[in-house]
Amino acid sequence: MNIHSVSIYDKPPPAGRARYAWWRFIERQLPMLVIYLMVATLIGIVLAPYMLVTVPTGYVGVLWKRFGGGTVLDPRKLKDEGMRLTSPWNKVFLYDLRLQSTTQTYNAISRDGISLTATINIRFRLKRDSVPQLHQSIGPSYIEALIVPEIGNRMREVISEYTAEDVYSTKRAEIQTKIRERAESSLGEKMMEGGENEELEANAPYRVPLYAMLNLIDTLILGIELPSAVVGAINRKIEQYYISEEYKFRVAREIRESERKKIEAEGISEFQQIVSQGISDSYLRWRGIEATLQLAQSSNSKIVIVGSGKDGLPIILGNVDAPSSAPPAPAGNGDKPPTERPTALTPTTALEKTPADTLSKPSEKSPNQPPEAQRISRYLPLTLSDIEALISRLTGATPPAPSETGTPESKAQKPAAAGQQQ
Repeated sequence: MNIHSVSIYDKPPPAGRARYAWWRFIERQLPMLVIYLMVATLIGIVLAPYMLVTVPTGYVGVLWKRFGGGTVLDPRKLKDEGMRLTSPWNKVFLYDLRLQSTTQTYNAISRDGISLTATINIRFRLKRDSVPQLHQSIGPSYIEALIVPEIGNRMREVISEYTAEDVYSTKRAEIQTKIRERAESSLGEKMMEGGENEELEANAPYRVPLYAMLNLIDTLILGIELPSAVVGAINRKIEQYYISEEYKFRVAREIRESERKKIEAEGISEFQQIVSQGISDSYLRWRGIEATLQLAQSSNSKIVIVGSGKDGLPIILGNVDAPSSAPPAPAGNGDKPPTERPTALTPTTALEKTPADTLSKPSEKSPNQPPEAQRISRYLPLTLSDIEALISRLTGATPPAPSETGTPESKAQKPAAAGQQQ
């Protein structure tokens, strides 16, 4: 059961009457309220660009008050990065605090009177606390008003102390350093003054040097342009200088080479003196026999061509001191002319190889010593019997009898002689 309080005059309660009055007011004022909201929204849209300021990354904003004394010089009231709200009648000027670079071309005259053109790159940064003073004293065009003229003046001053060759080739780094140092010194001597009201902290008077407003990082010389005739003369001079250095190096190298050859000759001379005292003919003969034995004992198949010298050593082909071998055997038939025996160097001649049993089990017969022939200065014809005789002499064995082992020519002649006797 609901109980309602009823007045004596049978009227609705006050709360209901207030709510009813409020809705009646809204119903009557709703059109005007909508109009007011639309006007306010339109005004906000129009004034938004003047009231909302976006400060990009690496920038700072300097506030200028139209009705508050102009530029706010207090560094604490600078507008940092992000969205900032200000009055529509005020302005915010943005300055880049990041590293900046500008390239300029200047004309200058060297110490020897040569006109040249230099291209210089200038890198610098603004100092945050001095941005309000920079804005009030110089303005946003500080690069063209301050930096470019100052660097150009210092560049002409420095280049006038050097010759064109120094600027073009060897002294470029030194010139860069001097330009930067003198520009910093000049900016430190010039003062900027401003401020109007000593009572207002935001607009107090100041007096700061220009160098306190920016930090000059470096000045880089990108290029130097000289007249073509001067450039050609400098290049020819440098070329001749390096040619002279080349000849100096050659002379030093030849001196070292002569010293090396002298030391080598002295070493060879000492070696010959030491070796000549201990070498004799018997020692050389023994070394030759040892080398021949090692060659004969090798397991590889080979054909050794040697002679029958008086010392029993191999004879090198073409040696004029080597004696000739035994003369060829006469032909069996007197009517037939003797055929020429092929030399040992003829590739078509088939030499008969010595059996292995002959070397291991030599015959008891002593070989016939061939007569000594005249010395010749050409390749000597060698027979297989000569080779066997030398190997047997070196190994201490007796070679087989000529009847058992002979040349292919003698074997071919024996049947012919037997037929004639029959």
